Amino acid sequence: MAVLTHDARVTRRVPESRLTSGLAFAALSAASFGVSGSLGRGLLDAGWTPGAATLARVAIAALVLTVPGVLAMRGRWHLLRKGWGVVVAYGVFAVAGAQLCYFFAVGYLDVSIALLIEYLAPVAVVLWMWLRHGNRPTRLTVAGAFIAAAGLALLLDVLGGGGSINVVGVAWALAAMVGASVYFVIGSDESNGLPPIALASGGLLVALVVLGGAALTGVLPIAWTAATVHFVSFTAPWWAVALVLGVISAATAYVAGIAATRRLGARLGSFVALSEVLAATIFAWILLGQVPLPIQVGGALLVVAGVVVVKLGERPAETVAASIAEPPAITDPPAPVPI
Repeated sequence: MAVLTHDARVTRRVPESRLTSGLAFAALSAASFGVSGSLGRGLLDAGWTPGAATLARVAIAALVLTVPGVLAMRGRWHLLRKGWGVVVAYGVFAVAGAQLCYFFAVGYLDVSIALLIEYLAPVAVVLWMWLRHGNRPTRLTVAGAFIAAAGLALLLDVLGGGGSINVVGVAWALAAMVGASVYFVIGSDESNGLPPIALASGGLLVALVVLGGAALTGVLPIAWTAATVHFVSFTAPWWAVALVLGVISAATAYVAGIAATRRLGARLGSFVALSEVLAATIFAWILLGQVPLPIQVGGALLVVAGVVVVKLGERPAETVAASIAEPPAITDPPAPVPI
């Protein structure tokens, strides 16, 4: 008796595990980046310049990730030879460029204004994905962008800050926004085959060279002290604060950020990363005693609402494309049909 078997149906489903892990990595990255402001403020109050705190942060992170980055390559150095341009671009624009330009921006603008402009990066990512890849945003995506932007303005208390607008400062802040956009676009690209920890390690080493050069030429003022760093409820030695700043708010933050955007995509990942400002507000409350205003709490809720709306506006095809690394789910074939 011959046996005829039907062809097994192969279906591609969107893996919930990839979305869940992406959101978890994004939350870890946002929290890690968010604590940097409060730790950095502690060092500044102790006599450090912003340039010294930034250089120490990048140097420690690069040192911590060098060996893990080499091990993650597993001898696949051809990937680095092919993708060296990506690593350099990540280090120059996403790490060093974003931080240097923001540093210059706050010399002309209030911190809240500079942050608001830099964190328009998700809008730039949406436009880039549309113009470069033809991924036209849906109406929900656009609506979510406006909601998140409004929430960000409230969270940063821009309206109540009374800050002045300076053209030069705006230009530097826009340059920082470009660097942040590059961070999301390159971080979400899996085509180069570079492991997240290797990309982060290489980018931080490049950034260290750039920032070190800026410091040696006097472009980036450097000054530091060995004074004890004071927070609201405790004190800490300067080296401990610098170590946490490098290991947590740089090494961990960049690796987790790349892992998140590779799972969520550049567009959704960039909007979820706005929660970094919320995390920064919470850490400023805990470490510096800066109690958030009611308007900032409302802004935080709007940012979260905007991210949810952006997620709802993601096209199914794009979600599948973002999860292409997942193997297709193969359903069990039906029982053989005797003939």
